[in-house]
Amino acid sequence: MAQTEKKGGLLRKSSASKKPLKEKVVLMYDEIFMTEDPSKCNPRFWEELFLMKVNLEYLEGKLEALDGEELMKIKDNINCLFQRCIQALGEEHPIRVVNALQTLCALIRGVHQKNKSTSGFDIINMLVGFDKAELCMKNLMESLDSLLCAEGSESLKSLCLKLLLCLVTVTDNISQNTILEYVMINSIFEAILQILSSPLSRREHGYDAVVLLALLVNYRKYESVNPYIVKLSIVDDEATLNGMGLVIAQALSEYDRQYKDKEEEHQSGFFSALTNMVGSMFIADADEKISVQTNEAILLALYEAVHLNRNFITVLAQSHPEMGLMTTPTSPIPTTPVTPLGTTPPSSDVISSAELPLDADVQTSNLLITFLKYSSIVMQDTKDEHRLHSGKLCLIILTCIAEDQYANAFLHDDNMNFRVNLHRMPMRHRKKAADKNLPCRPLVCAVLDLMVEFIVTHMMKEFPMDLYVRCIQIVHKLLCYQKKCRVRLHYTWRELWSALINLLKFLMSNETVLLAKHNIFTLALMVVNLFNMFITYGDTFLPTPSSYDELYYEIIRMHQNFDNLYSMVLRLSTNAGQWKEPASKVTHALVNIRAIINHFNPKIESYAAVNHISQLSEDQVLEVVRSNYDTLTLKLQDGLDQYERYSEQHKEAAFFKELVRSISINVRKNLAFNTLSQELLLKEFSTIS
Repeated sequence: MAQTEKKGGLLRKSSASKKPLKEKVVLMYDEIFMTEDPSKCNPRFWEELFLMKVNLEYLEGKLEALDGEELMKIKDNINCLFQRCIQALGEEHPIRVVNALQTLCALIRGVHQKNKSTSGFDIINMLVGFDKAELCMKNLMESLDSLLCAEGSESLKSLCLKLLLCLVTVTDNISQNTILEYVMINSIFEAILQILSSPLSRREHGYDAVVLLALLVNYRKYESVNPYIVKLSIVDDEATLNGMGLVIAQALSEYDRQYKDKEEEHQSGFFSALTNMVGSMFIADADEKISVQTNEAILLALYEAVHLNRNFITVLAQSHPEMGLMTTPTSPIPTTPVTPLGTTPPSSDVISSAELPLDADVQTSNLLITFLKYSSIVMQDTKDEHRLHSGKLCLIILTCIAEDQYANAFLHDDNMNFRVNLHRMPMRHRKKAADKNLPCRPLVCAVLDLMVEFIVTHMMKEFPMDLYVRCIQIVHKLLCYQKKCRVRLHYTWRELWSALINLLKFLMSNETVLLAKHNIFTLALMVVNLFNMFITYGDTFLPTPSSYDELYYEIIRMHQNFDNLYSMVLRLSTNAGQWKEPASKVTHALVNIRAIINHFNPKIESYAAVNHISQLSEDQVLEVVRSNYDTLTLKLQDGLDQYERYSEQHKEAAFFKELVRSISINVRKNLAFNTLSQELLLKEFSTIS
């Protein structure tokens, strides 16, 4: 018997017969694309159609090949097919339901692809017809809701979520997707929550559910009342919120695991051997190439949860035993690639081993730690647009956390100590920190470490001003909480002070280049005011009196940088130019730092002269500082512990609009034909009762 080859909906005998034979389903599609009603000649046409294996590629291609007029001629048949698909979703036979779901995917994508320039209303008319749109879409959403909430097939649930993601992402700008009005009216919010609250459903579908929710929340969020925003903001069920947190943590952990794999591969490769021979002069360039595709979709979901729902803040600190206490699998971990911004959930086997104890001590992880590690990777290289967006979103999330009273309470809790191994950018002038020597500290220390790391590693020509401003704001908000609640945090404050002074030095050294693009005085003022915060209120939140002395020592030791900054801002504030006002603000802010330098420097010089010492040690300088506080006069500066709260709509709307567009495009790309493959589904439903 001659073998049969299948290609593009055609069946061709290998015995070289001239005319290819078409699959029956393709012949049936061709009938739909005629102007006649296909059920006239065959009353069982629609019944038979949904027993046939769907040929997605052919159906979509056929729709895209038609011009506008041709499509309008078969509008009635397209409407009928759409309605018959919805009817088939209520069938008992799973094969019919599967085929109906896949046909709907092809219809929605094919019609949208053909009508990119057309308004959403015309697409609704083309798919379902205006007169029946409301009822049909109501029936569709109710059927999808029932399938998602039923205790039936997990494959069917997966296909329902794929269809919904297909529906949401057919347009780049989801707010222009008018079909989503019906998804707003006929909410599937509760079905999404049910998936997240059930361990089995969450493992199978959690990733898709979370991405879907994040996208739905962003539909016309500034123009109208979005029910998904309202409902997400009031969810208080612990199991649901923890489920959502776990899905996000798993996806971010998977990213961390992939990065570590790449890092190990990189270090053991040829380039590593080469750098060992030549020396370490190229190490920074080599390690910059370690890159794993960022996952903005899952990060957006985390942002929406943190920003909209106060109850979700508790989830950040919730231990994740499913990740932290799993035993290491004996079988090798598969290294299948994960779609970057797509809809494929990371393998649960891979994830359960990703967040093992950080040391020999048993220590579970939590969502905040996982997020901080993720941030420490994506914030290393902000030259790439996706990573820049990811880095910005990480800082926005941290801003929301730093403003929240409850989040600050657990960040600063002495009884919640963790060993957080952040990724650090390889740099020539510093050694790689040994992971095992990390101390257990309150989580706020890891946040501050991340901010210091960013400050130190991004002083470059393509200066990420916006990210620096956000970074300094986060530090300021944390200090405001410490001052308000008199939290004496045992942290290596010197590292922060040194990073801030070096940042000021960089701004001055690159004044001409930076001023052509940025108002560097805004950032300089924020940095100076951080020092003013320490000077004015440091005695209420620095851990010991000697820490306060060290602050003065650092200012005196690096006085040349502050003197140079004062000279620069004085020069610009006395000239009638565009920088006069912002520069003069920095001039006024430097008053106390200059008072400290002018008060102590003569005392130190006098001490050195009296004791015949050419260069004083740190202890000797500190002794001079301690014995001369009494005669120091400082001015009280108002508003140092005040800040403007984060507001998305007024300042970040354009960023989120562009981010959601990027995510929508990527999710749509990853809903490729293979993710809608029937092979597994047909195995599951191999018999029709």
